[in-house]
Amino acid sequence: MGLIKSQAEIDGIREASRIAHGVLEYLGGLVRPGLTTGDLDRLAGEEIRRRGARSAFLGYRDFPRQTCISVNEEVVHGMGGPRRLQFGDIVSLDVGVLYRGFVGDTAATFPVGGCDPAAQRLMEVTREALRLGIAAARGGGVVADISRAVQTCVEAAGYTVVREFVGHGVGRSVHEDPQIPNFVEGRGKSPRLHAGMTIAIEPMVNAGRPEVRVLNDGWTVVTADGKLSAHFEHTVLVTAGEPEILTCPERTP
Repeated sequence: MGLIKSQAEIDGIREASRIAHGVLEYLGGLVRPGLTTGDLDRLAGEEIRRRGARSAFLGYRDFPRQTCISVNEEVVHGMGGPRRLQFGDIVSLDVGVLYRGFVGDTAATFPVGGCDPAAQRLMEVTREALRLGIAAARGGGVVADISRAVQTCVEAAGYTVVREFVGHGVGRSVHEDPQIPNFVEGRGKSPRLHAGMTIAIEPMVNAGRPEVRVLNDGWTVVTADGKLSAHFEHTVLVTAGEPEILTCPERTP
């Protein structure tokens, strides 16, 4: 699929994104102390199927779960299992659905029963970085406009952005071009943004250092220093004016 989508393709991605948004909202409402991440993943699969879709993650590069569930210092790609959520945890839920051949991708970080002010601030800054990144996603601009908006917000708050993992195009596949980093590096040429592009913007923000490592399961990414991380994501349609948030249709940047 090309970078610039046809109206029919946009309509398909919009519908898949609407479903992904609904599933994420449903899962966020389930988050509570005592629930296992495995139960949360199972319930996610049931809800995705109830909505007539299937997980875009299950089987992707052999990923074995319906969703990505990452707790506390886990940044992304966490896998549901026997771990029980504890009061004060924060949990990032990443939902990707495939519906009639098109993908919608979204994520958010939720407190488990409540959290301390430091964790709350981390989530608020990450959400704001996403809002600012989306606002910068305008036709005629460049990807670096998004990256700069995210990075400036995050670093001004005293946090860091993860560099090994980035946002991406969305269409018939979970990951398409262009890549959407959350940072600007050097003065190299940045891809142009055009109306009709559908992209996933997803700040991954660490309370401490930006370095991460992958656990022995081959998937779960954690902060190298063990400090908290938050993750928010929307699938966005680039237009000639205000971007359209496909995974949260009632909101504007």
